[in-house]
Order: sequence, then C-alpha cells, then structure tokens
Amino acid sequence: MSETALSSRAAHSGAPAKQPRISFEFFPPKTEEMETNLWETIKRLAPLQPSFVSVTYGAGGSTRERTHSTITRILGETDLLPAAHLTCVGASRAEISDIVGRYHDVGVRHIVALRGDPAGGMGTPYVTHPDGHKNSADLVADIKRHYPDIEVSVSAYPEKHPESPDFDADIDFLKAKVDAGAARAITQCFFDNDLYYRYVDRVRARGIDIPIVPGILPVQSFKQVRNFATRTGTSLPSWLEAKFDGLDNDPETRKLVAATVAAGQVQKLAKQGVDNFHFYTMNRADLVFAISHLLGLRPVSQKAA
Repeated sequence: MSETALSSRAAHSGAPAKQPRISFEFFPPKTEEMETNLWETIKRLAPLQPSFVSVTYGAGGSTRERTHSTITRILGETDLLPAAHLTCVGASRAEISDIVGRYHDVGVRHIVALRGDPAGGMGTPYVTHPDGHKNSADLVADIKRHYPDIEVSVSAYPEKHPESPDFDADIDFLKAKVDAGAARAITQCFFDNDLYYRYVDRVRARGIDIPIVPGILPVQSFKQVRNFATRTGTSLPSWLEAKFDGLDNDPETRKLVAATVAAGQVQKLAKQGVDNFHFYTMNRADLVFAISHLLGLRPVSQKAA
C-alpha cells in the first residue's frame, strides 16, 4: 500500500490516538444464570474504560423490558455510559416515543437506532407498522426532533444490507440516516479488512464524514458464525474456515485461535489508522479482554499501580 493510501486510510478514522477507543455490545439476559454471567462480563471489561457499552433490543414487550432493566442497572451500578438499542419493527410511533422517553428519564443519552429484522425473520418482507416509522432514518429523525441531547448511532454494512439492490442505494440510505442526525455508524461484522477499506472509500466519496466504526466479532463458535453469515450475507473467507477446521470439540484450542484471528484483524486495522473498535462480546469477556490487551489497553487499576 502506498504512503498516499496509508494517509487516506488514517484520514478515514481520524489521526491515530495513543490508544484506540473501544466499545462493547451486550444482549439482555433471559435467565438468572445468564444475568450472573453478564454482570461478571461487565465487571471484567469495565476497567478497560470503553467509550460506551450498548445493549441490544428486540421486538416484543419482554425483550424491551429486559433491555431497559439492564440499561438502568448499568447506569445505577457502574460508571459506564450505556447506549440503548432501539428498533421500530412492529411498534407504533407512540410506543417508540414512550420507550425513548423512559430511557431519557433514567439518564440515557445515546441510542443505537435500527429498523430491526422483519417479523418473519431475515429474508422475509419487511412490513411497516400502520402507525410506525417507515425505516431507521425516520426513527433517527424522530429521536433527534424530540430529544436533541440524545446521540444516535446507526448501522452500516461493508457488504451492503441484504435488502439493498446495490451499494449506491445502500450508501444513499446511510446518507439519509446521517442527514436525519446520526453521529456514528457501527458496521456489521466482517472478516476481510479490505471489505471495510473499500466501504469507507465509498462512504467518504459520497460526502459522509461521520465515524464508521468497525464491528468486530470474535469467533466463539464457527458453526454459529456460519449460520449468522448465511442469514446476513456476510462472507466467510476460506482461510477463516480452515483455521477452525477440526476444533468443534476442542474449546480451549478454539479460544486461542479465535483470539489470534480477531487480534490480528484489529491490529491490521489499527496500522491503517483505524482507532475505534466496537466489539460484539456475546456476553463473554475472555476473548475481548485478550484482544484489548493486545491493542495496548490496560485496566485502570493496573495503570494506577
């Protein structure tokens, strides 16, 4: 890669900082055991001082309440800044307004605004609620209209959204979300860094200058990742599958390989000027903590010592 290209890469993410900025994504627990595990994960990762932590959200009352409960507990028991995921699928504008208002009342000032998967699952037609938001750009605009002090992040797709007819349409829609008030885009996971570089080139050429934060998914289970990739149109390089071949019943070796692969990915991104990473933790701390360590991050207590 030429020096000019390197400078261009660095410009996409801002000048490299002494230490990268990181954020973590969690999902709300369904059981008491899962809740215990989540809080052990949060306690393990919190000393790394992430910029924020996000909590996912799904359609349906029980999921919404679990997300709200988790966000409220993070606010009450930690110094972390939580970002609440919010989807508009299957909900009226009044319902969404009530949810955002409740978040604002408890102190949430960051929302990750998403359309959400169709009610029938990926691959089925998306049907707008009769009284709901037509898409995520509409959702972003409504949040910013009523709560200008809430920062809004949105999604981005290095391989384009599965429902987009082409990259131009996909990036046009990202532009619509930015015009509506989005301050940051977090990408769907990818495993080939060139996909991210080419995507950022397209986005910048379109005049979009918000941070495009790479979403990093450490491979806890290659079988699960393959299933996810099939649903979302995420490509899996043949070399990645080869690295996990034969490790289905060898969790310890699989964990070492997963840490090596993900650490290599983020270190290569960092060398090209990327200084901001969002980790999909799957509510597990081990791999994410190890990768953060290899990026040069240390818990606050260790720094103080």
